[in-house]
Amino acid sequence: MSLSSVHSTDTGSRRRRPAEPTEDSSGEHDSQTDYEQEWIHHRSSPTSLHSLSAATKCANCNPCEESWEEIQNKKTITAENEVEANKLANNYRFGFRKWKSHVTARPFEDRSEVVKELYTELNVIKQHPDPDHLITFGNIVYVFLFGWWISFAYVLVGMLMFITVIGIPYGKFCWKLCCYFLWPFGSLIYEVGNASSRCCERAPNCECSTDPLEDASPLLLPSSSDQELLAPPPRTPYWCRVSTYVWLLLGYPLLAVIHSLACFISWIMVFTIPVAKVNAQTLGVILLKPPEDVFVFSSAQRKRKGSGIKALLYCYRASNWYYYKYTVDGINVFAVNLLLLVIVALVIGYTDTKNDYVTSEVKFAIAIGSIIPLSYYIGMGIASISAQSNFAVGAIVNATFGSITELTFYITALLRGHRAANPCLQEVVKATLTGTLLGCILFLPGICMIIGGLRHSEQRFSSRCTGVSSALLFISVGGVFAPTLFSKAYGNLVCDACTNTSSGNSSGPFICHNCHYDLINGTLYHDHIQPLVYTVSVLLPVAYIIGLIFTLKTHSHIYDISVGDGQGGGHHGTVVHWSRWRSLVILIIATVLMSLCADLATEHIQPILNQPNISQYFIGVTVLAMVSEIPEMVNGIQFALQNNISLSLEVGSCIAVQVCMIQIPLLVLFNAVFDVGFVLLFSDLHLWASIFSVILVNYIFMDGKSDYFQGTALVVVYFILIALYYFAPAGC
Repeated sequence: MSLSSVHSTDTGSRRRRPAEPTEDSSGEHDSQTDYEQEWIHHRSSPTSLHSLSAATKCANCNPCEESWEEIQNKKTITAENEVEANKLANNYRFGFRKWKSHVTARPFEDRSEVVKELYTELNVIKQHPDPDHLITFGNIVYVFLFGWWISFAYVLVGMLMFITVIGIPYGKFCWKLCCYFLWPFGSLIYEVGNASSRCCERAPNCECSTDPLEDASPLLLPSSSDQELLAPPPRTPYWCRVSTYVWLLLGYPLLAVIHSLACFISWIMVFTIPVAKVNAQTLGVILLKPPEDVFVFSSAQRKRKGSGIKALLYCYRASNWYYYKYTVDGINVFAVNLLLLVIVALVIGYTDTKNDYVTSEVKFAIAIGSIIPLSYYIGMGIASISAQSNFAVGAIVNATFGSITELTFYITALLRGHRAANPCLQEVVKATLTGTLLGCILFLPGICMIIGGLRHSEQRFSSRCTGVSSALLFISVGGVFAPTLFSKAYGNLVCDACTNTSSGNSSGPFICHNCHYDLINGTLYHDHIQPLVYTVSVLLPVAYIIGLIFTLKTHSHIYDISVGDGQGGGHHGTVVHWSRWRSLVILIIATVLMSLCADLATEHIQPILNQPNISQYFIGVTVLAMVSEIPEMVNGIQFALQNNISLSLEVGSCIAVQVCMIQIPLLVLFNAVFDVGFVLLFSDLHLWASIFSVILVNYIFMDGKSDYFQGTALVVVYFILIALYYFAPAGC
C-alpha cells in the first residue's frame, strides 16, 4: 500500500497543520518543473521528546529503542496549497501509484534562480563582465550544429534580395544577421523606438535624455549620439512599400523554413531549447520589422545605454542542462516531445498497412514508445481531477483509470489473439503480467536503493509499515498463482512438439510449440480449476478493500497523513494547470490513443515472436512490462535522491499489488464475459520467479534500512531471472 510509508508523528490527530517553510538552495527539485512537489520533514512533538528522554534514561531497554526507531521513521507530507494537499491525500489514501505531477503553478517569484532562468524571455539583458564566459562547450557545438548553415542561408537570401534591386535594404539586413547567427552570444538585436526616431529626425543635433544611473545597466547599449546617426530618414509606412512584399514573397519564406527546421531540431534536443527560442523570436518578430529599425549591437562596442531602445533578442548560451525541468502548461518537455511518437505511430500504422515503406519491427517499436507519453498524460489527468474533487470522485477516477494503460494493452492483445486463433498472444500477456511483478518487486526498488545509497550512504524506512505491503504482496502472489499450483497437482505441462528447427540437424535452435497444461479432461478444468479462478478473483479485491479499511479506518493512526496549507493558503491565488473538464477530455483522448497504439503494437508483434531466437516470454517480461512503468521509475528515483526511500519502495509495491488485486481479476471478468480464452494458469518459470522475488524482497526489507549493496542484490537477481527468460526456448 502506498500509505505505508507516509504517516504523521502526531498519531492521534487528523487536523491539517500549517506548512513549514523549506529551502531549495540548489534548485534541483523545483516544484514547477518536477512531476510533484513534496517536502518530507522529521517532526518532534512533545510526545516524541518525551520518548527520546525515556530512551536516554534506559539505554539498555529494547522497547525504548524500538520506540525511538519508530519516531525516527515517522514523517509528514507538506503541500504548497489546498489543491496539492487534496491530490496527495487522495492518492495516498487509495494506495494507487504516485503520479508525481504538480497540478498547480508555482508563483514565478518563488522559484529558484536556476529555474527562473529557464523561463526568462530572450529580451532580458544580462551582464557578463568577461567575454570569455561566452566561450562554452555548448556555444561551440552550436556553431557546428546550427550556426554555419543558418548563416549561409542568410548569405543566399541576401544575394537574392540584391538581385531584385527593390529588396536591397533587406539584402543588407540579411548580411547583418548572417554574422549574428554565426555567433549570436553576447550580441543584442534591438529596435529603435518611434519616439526617439521622430526626435532625431526633427533635430539631428539633439541630445536624447539619458539617466546617469542607466550607465550601470547590465548590458550597455548605444548612446544617444549613436542613435542620432542611426535615426532613419522620413519613410513610407511599412505595409505600403513594394520592398516589403518582395521580401515576404521571396526572402521570408526561405528563412521561415530554415528557422522552423532549426527550431524543431533544437527543441527536440531539449537541452538546446535556447536556440529554439532564438529562432522562434527571429521568425515571429525580427524578420517582420522594418529593416531600418533593427540593429545588431556587439558586446565589444561602446557600452552606454541610451533612450528609446527596445531589446528584441539577446542570448548568451546555446544550451542549459537544467532544461530537463522545463514544462509547457505543467507538462514536462520530454512528455511534450514524445507526443511526436504517437503521431508517427498512428500515421505509419494506419496508412502503410502492407508494410511497403516501414517494417513491422519498426512499427512495433514506435507503437511501444508512444505508450510512454500517453501513460504520463493519463497520470496527469488522474492527478488533476483527483486534486480538484472530493473523496468519492477521486476514488472513482483512480479506480477507473488507475490501470487503464496496462489493461488496454492486455485486452487488445487477448482480442487479437482470439480472433486470429493465436494462443501465443495470451502467453505474451501472462509474461507481461509476470514481468511487471518482477520489475516492480526487484528492479524498481533495487535501482532506487542504488541511486539513493550512492548519495545518502544509508537510508531508513519503517519496517512495520513496509510489513503491511509485504503481507499484501504475499496474499497477491499466492492468490494469483494458486490455480497454477492446483493444476500442477492434477495436470502436467505438455508441448505439441519440442524439436530443432532443422530436421536431422542437432545444432538447430530448440523450439517448443503450444506448451500448455494437460488437465487430463475438461471436467477437471470446468468443475475444479475454473471455479477456483473465480473464487480467487473475488477474494483478491476483497483483500485489497480490507487493506484500505485497515489504513483508512481501524488503524489510521499508523498511516496518518498530515498535509499543511502552503504559504498562500487555500484555493485563493492557486492556478491549476488543467481544469476538471479539460483533464477529463485529455484523459479520454489519451485513453483512445492508447487503445489505438496498443492495437498497432499487438498487430506488429507477431513477426518478432516468430523469430526462433527470441522467446515470447522474454519480450513480455522486458519491453512490454517495463515501458508503461517508466514514469513510476522516474518517480521512485526522484524520491530516493530526496532521501525518501520509503516512498520509492512503495511505488513498486503499489504497482505489484495493483496488478494482482485489480488488473488480473478484471482480466478474468473480461474473459468470463467475452470468452477470449484467457486462462489464469502460468508456466513454472513465471510461478517460481515471482514467489522467489517476493520472498527475497521481504527478507531485504526486514531491517528497515537500505543501501546500494542491497539494491545491487535485487538488481542482480532481476537480471538473472531475465537471463532465464532470454535463454528459454521460443514457443511461438
